[in-house]
Amino acid sequence: MTSSLSDRRFLITGGTGSFGQTMAQRLLDAGAAEVRVLSRDEAKQDAMRLRLRNERVRFYVGDVRDPDSVTKAARGVEYVFHAAALKQVPSCEFFPLEAVRTNVLGSANVVDACERNGVECLVLLSTDKAVHPVNAMGMTKGLMEKVAQAHARNNPGARTRVCCVRYGNVMCSRGSVIPLFLEQIRNGVPPRVTVPTMTRFLMSLSESVELVEHAFRHGQPGDVFIRRANACTIGDLAIALCELLDAPPKIDVLGIRHGEKLYETLASREELARAEDFGQFLRVPVDSRDLNYSLYFEEGDTGGEHSSDYNSHNARRLNVPEIMSLLMTLPEVRGPVEEARGRRLDEMVGTAGVLGARAAR
Repeated sequence: MTSSLSDRRFLITGGTGSFGQTMAQRLLDAGAAEVRVLSRDEAKQDAMRLRLRNERVRFYVGDVRDPDSVTKAARGVEYVFHAAALKQVPSCEFFPLEAVRTNVLGSANVVDACERNGVECLVLLSTDKAVHPVNAMGMTKGLMEKVAQAHARNNPGARTRVCCVRYGNVMCSRGSVIPLFLEQIRNGVPPRVTVPTMTRFLMSLSESVELVEHAFRHGQPGDVFIRRANACTIGDLAIALCELLDAPPKIDVLGIRHGEKLYETLASREELARAEDFGQFLRVPVDSRDLNYSLYFEEGDTGGEHSSDYNSHNARRLNVPEIMSLLMTLPEVRGPVEEARGRRLDEMVGTAGVLGARAAR
């Protein structure tokens, strides 16, 4: 964050999650005057309060489904990051209306609360599953993006800049696959993989925060920002963790789950045709045409074309050694690996001592 934000007030919805905690710490380190955390779980709030122990953090128990609780939390705030969501694909498949209430209607409540309170900028967090969605989670996140874009299109003079970011799997975030694989390997169970050839984008928490900061600085109403990312197969990811923990490189194949895709798409070819390239980042501006289409019927849409989507099958794919190097940059992985190496060293020392004692007899 830039130094000009050091005296500003922020709200993070879903702020007790992985992104929210990382962003909150980053804002505090940058000198934010106040960071508000809105979430439903008071136990997680209490744990976060005890961990941070910072008087500049204020906690609000509430739900984005309740317009009043969002409006109160956003009062007097300049910037809002909307991370509250139902994110688990299988649970959204079984309870799609719950996903609608949180991801679509809840997001609309956040947009309305920000506009009502004169918030300067609102950044909503989306997902690659919103592009060509096949599951309820992706569909509702796609509709969340449409809510943001419709606000920009229908309110050109709005006080609040509303834009979105879209990214793939955030490594070691709550509920993600890497902590699950780590737990299985440490318990002596082969990692359970749905489809080994399934590909996913990989992004660290710090990279996801940097994407949000980029959108915050450069976003115009209705923009969607995307960060370029490497990808890998789920099978190679599991094997890389086995290698790091010195476990047999074996996996159990379960088959595809409810609502899963073999690969994810960060940007459609239609979006790429009008995207602005920032190098590491892509900006997809809102289609700002109004409902009078006669101009386009008579003259045609002169927009460019792009040959393919940007997805995890055609992105640069990491091999197992490269995945291992990337994983070792994560504290959540480095700790268990160093612990496993320490145990192996102790076992080697113990074995050497036994052999030495036997030789001395």
